[in-house]
Amino acid sequence: MVTKASIDPVWHLPGIAQRLGIEEWDLRRALFQQTGGMFPELVTRPDLHVFLPPIGGTTVYIVGDEQAIAAPDQPLAVRVHDECNGSDVFGSDICTCRPYLVHGIEVCIETAQAGGVGVIVYCRKEGRALGEVTKFLVYNARKRQEGGDRADAYFLRTECVAGVQDMRFQELMPDVLHWLGITRIDRLVSMSNLKYNAIIHSGIEVVQRIAIPSGRIPADAQVEIEAKKASGYYSEDDGLAATELATVKGRDY
Repeated sequence: MVTKASIDPVWHLPGIAQRLGIEEWDLRRALFQQTGGMFPELVTRPDLHVFLPPIGGTTVYIVGDEQAIAAPDQPLAVRVHDECNGSDVFGSDICTCRPYLVHGIEVCIETAQAGGVGVIVYCRKEGRALGEVTKFLVYNARKRQEGGDRADAYFLRTECVAGVQDMRFQELMPDVLHWLGITRIDRLVSMSNLKYNAIIHSGIEVVQRIAIPSGRIPADAQVEIEAKKASGYYSEDDGLAATELATVKGRDY
C-alpha cells in the first residue's frame, strides 16, 4: 500500500527568522533582494506574516501503513531525494541519483514488508538548487576540461560555472519529517552529510545510514561518488586520498 502526499512551502516569516537567529526585517530584505524585487510586499507590508516562496514543492510517498510512522516499536526507512531530472526521468548515468532513488524505494519496501513503513521524500532542488540549465553547463565543462572529467575537479567545475558548489539549503528540509510525526529513522538511505546533519540537529534520531551499493553506481558516476566521499559524504569505506582523485575519470567527451 502506497500513500502519496504533495506539499507546497508556506513560510511564516517571524518563525523562520527566529529559527535562523536573525531579525525578521533582515530576512524580509534579503528575500526581497534575492528575488529581484518581485515581492515588494516583503518590505512594504510588515503586517503580512505569511510568504509563499517561489520554490518547488515536495512529494512524499509512504510505503506501508502511515499509522506506523510514529510507532516507536516499528522500523522506519527514509530516503530524502533531491530532484535530478536527467537521471531520475531520462536515465543519465553521469550521476547516482536514479539508482540511489531506486535503492531507497527498495529499502522502503523491504522495511514495510518486515512490518514497518518506508518514506520517500522527493524535493524539487534540481541541480543542487542551481537549476537544470546550470547543471548541464557544468556537465559540459567537466567533459571538456583539460584532462577530462576527473573526481578531483568535480566540485571546482560547479563553482567555476555557478560561483558556488551547492545552493541547497537543508535547514528547513526536516520540517516535512516532523510534519509526518517522525522522531526516529531506523534506516536513512542517504550519504549526504548536509541532510544527515540537518535531520539530527532538528531532533530526529538516526539509527543506521545506508550508502548506495557499489554495484549500483554507473561507471560514469564514479567521478561523482568518489568526489563526494572525499568531501565528507558518508561511506562504508575510507574513500580515496586526495592525490588519488585525479585518477578517477569519466567517459571522454
